[in-house]
Amino acid sequence: MALSTISINGQKVRFGVGLRDDICTELTALRSNKALILSTPQQVDMAMELATTVGDRAAGVFTRATMHTPVDVTEEAVEHALSVNADSIVSIGGGSTIGLGKAIALRTDLPQVAIPTTYAGSEATPILGQTEDGIKTTLTDQKVLPRVILYDPELVASLPPAMTVTSALNAMAHAAEALYAKDRTDETTELAIDGLKAFAEGLPTVVGNPNDLKAREETQRGAWACGTVLGLVGMALHHKLCHTLGGSFNLPHAETHAIILPHAIAYNAVGVPELLEPVSNILGGSKPGQALWNFAKSMGAPMALKDLGLSKADLDRATEIALNNPYWNPQPVTADGLRALLQNAWAGTAPSV
Repeated sequence: MALSTISINGQKVRFGVGLRDDICTELTALRSNKALILSTPQQVDMAMELATTVGDRAAGVFTRATMHTPVDVTEEAVEHALSVNADSIVSIGGGSTIGLGKAIALRTDLPQVAIPTTYAGSEATPILGQTEDGIKTTLTDQKVLPRVILYDPELVASLPPAMTVTSALNAMAHAAEALYAKDRTDETTELAIDGLKAFAEGLPTVVGNPNDLKAREETQRGAWACGTVLGLVGMALHHKLCHTLGGSFNLPHAETHAIILPHAIAYNAVGVPELLEPVSNILGGSKPGQALWNFAKSMGAPMALKDLGLSKADLDRATEIALNNPYWNPQPVTADGLRALLQNAWAGTAPSV
């Protein structure tokens, strides 16, 4: 985990302070002369700074990336990429921007360089989630896997504490569900544990001192491990619920993950307590769901879906949607069990199991 450059799953992964300034080295390796730079509207300045670094190799900047990767925005971005003859995509941002880069790659085969500014981990996976007509669907395709990831801790040092925490818990969710994945292996379990440990050790330091670049890099290594494991195994109840709440009720991605995670893990710990023991071992206590809830609360994470704008009247509908086309899960999913889980997550109370 201490290496500055890792090659795995066909990706080149680099860690280091100021690494974003070495973008032209990676574009040369990709034989790219016209890179389209992507960002959200909130990160325009960062995208423009990167475009200045890229110089004549910048084909343009597209700054309309948005959460849950709406298909209509993707179609607009693809049209723009083709119009400027882009031969690569550089995504600087979090899951929204990297998701847009993946969606463009799926449709154009353009190679991607991902420069993450959050801990979501999407950059390390061949998974793409897209939203159309209020429904979020996911697919897995090696075409969407970025060729290069540049982890620059300076880029997450300015991440607000609230976003730091929710983004980290989003990443930890991948690792927690990987522990009981149907297709788990010794390698994926080790990666998941490494990711959880990196956040358990690094996140409290980062929350206390956001400019601690050593701790920031540790959390980035956690994000990479959690993201990589997400790309290697299937997810279960937690991710199904978050996709339901995000795609159908437009709840913010990372915050939703942060709130649902302790409840989903508590639900599944009833069926596979031994597989979730690493969570308790790393975070303390004897119940993994409670351990995650305590950790999230201590980090100042949002705790209640009602605070994200979900109404109590939406809970029955959310339960119904989540029961349709269910993901495999280690513990049987029932309507009553799911409704109780969502009730606790909505109210912000501790997991009931």
